Amino acid sequence: MSAIDLEKYIIDIPDYPEPGVVFKDITPLMAAPEGLAAAVDQIAGHFADAGITKVMGAEARGFLIGAPVAYRLGAGFVPARKPGKLPREVYSQSYDLEYGTDELQIHKDVLGPDDVVLIVDDLVATGGTAVATAQLIEKAQAKVAGFSFILELAFLDPRKTISESYDQEVFTLIQVK
Repeated sequence: MSAIDLEKYIIDIPDYPEPGVVFKDITPLMAAPEGLAAAVDQIAGHFADAGITKVMGAEARGFLIGAPVAYRLGAGFVPARKPGKLPREVYSQSYDLEYGTDELQIHKDVLGPDDVVLIVDDLVATGGTAVATAQLIEKAQAKVAGFSFILELAFLDPRKTISESYDQEVFTLIQVK
């Protein structure tokens, strides 16, 4: 596939969800077959030789990119869900947000010690969700292979937050400085 400028598919929405915030809307990228294919292919291609057995995406936008990356890698997909969404026994991980706390959960039987898991999400801002997702993987005794995102809000320094707990690679397609 030829190089595609993924940034042209991202639309800035000023003052959303509150004044002073510039929301990065990835829905045009997801809606464009060539944009979606390029994003999935670039992430999967980067980790093609990493022995990935599962891809994990956090609810809900992590599902949008994580599932097709898993398919491309020939791996399974594990959704990290908000509390109360999974019907069987779960591992839970709380994490801090700029405005409070949140929690993610996975079923206890979806990962094991032989799994090598790539964390994929649409965007990384502060890195808190990524770290919580990695902690869920560790609770299941699986191995964190790396982190990948379509967008990185580099001005919030998420790599610092991630690197305080993990030394695995952080791979992003677009960095917003």
